[in-house]
Amino acid sequence: MEQQQKEMELANGKVNLNYEICPTYPVQGEIFKGFEALVTNILGDLPLCLLDGYIGVDWHTVVNNLEASFKSLGKEVRFVSVDQALLPTSSIETMVQPFLGGDDPIFGTKTSLSLVDFFDGDRLKSLIYNGSAQQIVVYGCGAALCSSTAPIVYIDLPKNIIQKRMRAGLVRNLGAQRLQDNKQTYKRFYFVDWVVLNKHKKALLPHISIMADQQESDTISWMYGDTLRKTLKQMSQSFFRVRPWFEPGVWGGQWLKNHLPGLDQEVPNYAWSFEMIVPENGLVLTDGGNQLEISFDQLMYQESENVLGKAYRRFGDEFPIRFDFLDTYEGGNLSIQCHPRTAYIRENFGESFTQDETYYIVDCEEDAKVYLGFQDNIEPKRFKQALEQSFEKNEALNIEDYVQKFPAEKHGLYLIPNGTVHASGKNNLVLEISATPYIFTFKMYDWVRPDLEGNPRPLNIDRAFDNLDFSRKGQAVIDTLISKPVQQVLDEQSSVIHLPTHPEHFYTVDRYEFDDRVNILTHGQCHVLMLVEGESIELTTANGSKHVFNFVETFAIPAAAHGYSLRNLGQKKAKVVVAFVKDEACLNQ
Repeated sequence: MEQQQKEMELANGKVNLNYEICPTYPVQGEIFKGFEALVTNILGDLPLCLLDGYIGVDWHTVVNNLEASFKSLGKEVRFVSVDQALLPTSSIETMVQPFLGGDDPIFGTKTSLSLVDFFDGDRLKSLIYNGSAQQIVVYGCGAALCSSTAPIVYIDLPKNIIQKRMRAGLVRNLGAQRLQDNKQTYKRFYFVDWVVLNKHKKALLPHISIMADQQESDTISWMYGDTLRKTLKQMSQSFFRVRPWFEPGVWGGQWLKNHLPGLDQEVPNYAWSFEMIVPENGLVLTDGGNQLEISFDQLMYQESENVLGKAYRRFGDEFPIRFDFLDTYEGGNLSIQCHPRTAYIRENFGESFTQDETYYIVDCEEDAKVYLGFQDNIEPKRFKQALEQSFEKNEALNIEDYVQKFPAEKHGLYLIPNGTVHASGKNNLVLEISATPYIFTFKMYDWVRPDLEGNPRPLNIDRAFDNLDFSRKGQAVIDTLISKPVQQVLDEQSSVIHLPTHPEHFYTVDRYEFDDRVNILTHGQCHVLMLVEGESIELTTANGSKHVFNFVETFAIPAAAHGYSLRNLGQKKAKVVVAFVKDEACLNQ
C-alpha cells in the first residue's frame, strides 16, 4: 500500500523519492565527535593551542564546553580571546568603508585587505605570553596569527548556517560592536569579511592539525588535518556533490517544495536552490554515523589544478561554473534585470569575471514564458523614463512594449550574456547554468511588489543602463540568444546534443541522452552535470569510484578523473546536462 502511494505521488508530480538533501562523501580516515574526545586525544597536553575559525562560530558555546572537558581531566587552562587584539571598532570601520559602496544598499567592492590588518600586531604577540604553567588556548577568528609554530584547530561553518545565525541576531561583522541591518551585514560579509577570512583559511589549510564543524549547537565534529587533505586529494580525482540549500523569495514557487523530500513545508515557497556555488555550498564528509561539513572552497584551495585542469591557468582556485534552480511554479515573474559587463564588474566590484548566464528549462507549464532581449523598436531614453516613472509612482508597466517574451520550452537553453535584459516568467523550473558570480543583478522593473518583509525592493536602473546592450533586440535575439541544438549520434542507444552558448560565454553545454550507458572523457576539463530527465544514473570514474545520482541532482567530475561512464538505472531514456569551460576560453581573460 505504501509503495502504491509513493508511485501515485510520483506520477502526480508531487515528490521525487530519491533526491538527497544531504549528499555525503566517504572520508579517507575517521571523523570524531564531541569536545571531550578532542580534549582527551589532542589538546590535553599542549602548552599552547590556537583555536581559529570562520565568522559565525558560537565561540561562547565552544569555550564553555572545552572548559568543562579540561576540568573533568583536572587541567587548568587559560582561554584568551583573540578579539582582545583587534583594532578599535572605529579604526576598523574607517578601514573597511572604501569597500562598502557608500550609500549603495546592495553593492560594494571586494576588499584588498587581509585579516592581519584588523589586528594590533604587538597585542597579538602578547596574547600568548605565559607567566605561569597554565596551558593557553587562544580562540577566535584570526587566532592562528598569534604564532607560526603552535598547533591549529580550525572550526568551519557553512554559509547557510552563518546566515541563519545572522538573521537570529547572533552574528556581527568582524570587529563590529553592534548588530546592523541584515542586508548591510551580508554586504560586508560578501565584500570584506568573507574575503579576508577565505584568504586566511587558504593560507592555514596545509598547516591545520584539526578541522572541526560547529553547526550543531551542543557538540562538535572533527578530524585530523591529514585526513582532510587526503580526502580532498581523493575527491579531486573522482567526483563530488555539494550540499544544496534552499531559500524563499517574493517570486518563489512550489516545484521544489512538492518534489524534493525533506524540505520544510512551512516555508511559503522556494525561489532558489543553491545546487553548486563555490562561495555558498559545503561538502559533507562521512565516516559511519559521523558527519563533518567543510566549505567547498577548501577543495579548490588545495586541489584547484586537479579540479579545473586546462582552466586552472585562467581561474586559479575560483570554481568558474555554478548551477542553481529558479523555481517560479505557481509563483511570479522574476524582476526584469541584467548583469554587469566584464570591465564594469572588475572596476566597480572587484570581481575577476562577470555573471554570464543561461536558462535551461527543466520543467514548465504550457503558459510559461522567458523574457529575453528588446523589442526591435526599443528607444533607450523612452524605456528609462518609463521605468523611472513606474518606480516613482508605484505604477505597473506594460514591459512587453519594450522587452520580448518567448514561450518556455522544456530542455530549451536561453542565452543571457552580460548586458542582456531578461527574466524568467512564472511556472518555470529553471536550471541556471552560469558563471560563478551570483549577486550582481541590476533590477529595472519588479512588477510593483514588496519584498517578503513588505518593504519596497530596491531597483538599479542607472547601473542597468550603464551595462545594457541595446543591439540585442528583434530578430537578433532569436538568432543569437536561443541556443540551436546540434545532435551527434554516438551509437544505437546514445547521442550527444550540443547546445551552443554565446561567444561571450566562457563555458558550453552538452546534453547526453542514452537508454543504457555512455562513456565520456573530460579532455582536461571539469564537468558539472545534472540528470534533467530520467530516474537515476550510476557514475563510474576511471579510478573505479562509483556513485548513484538521481533526477535533478548536481555533481561534478574533476578534470583529473580523465574519464567516466554513466549507466541508466531507470526505465526511460536518461538525459544528462554537462557544462564545462570552452578550450579556447581557458587562456582568455
